[in-house]
Amino acid sequence: MSNYNPQEALKQYQKLGIESEVSHASPHRLIQLLFEGALGRLAAAQGAMERGDIAVKGEMLGKAIGIVGGLRSSLDMDAGEISERLDQLYEYINLRLLEASAQNDIDKVVEVIQLLKTVKSGWDEIGPQAAKAP
Repeated sequence: MSNYNPQEALKQYQKLGIESEVSHASPHRLIQLLFEGALGRLAAAQGAMERGDIAVKGEMLGKAIGIVGGLRSSLDMDAGEISERLDQLYEYINLRLLEASAQNDIDKVVEVIQLLKTVKSGWDEIGPQAAKAP
């Protein structure tokens, strides 16, 4: 059973315009791409913070927040407790990113990177076949 709604994930991915790979991606791959997009933006934000580049920091954190919002809105909330927990985690992640931006706090960005890597790792492990199962 998938915890994500593939149609909503596609819509969010296209809305965010992350990469061109979307048109041929499976629903499972779309979620992976969203994770990759968020992690890439967070790495760029971290680098910008280290360089003191406030404009790029704000832009990259804003994009990461948008991608996490896309992950959150693509959750299938009828799928049960895992979706509810992911929803709470994504809410926490967005709060931490807003705090990181306001406080220029790299540690909060690093925390979010680790959280997203952990969730992405779990998603990668279930594979596309398990993600499609009813």
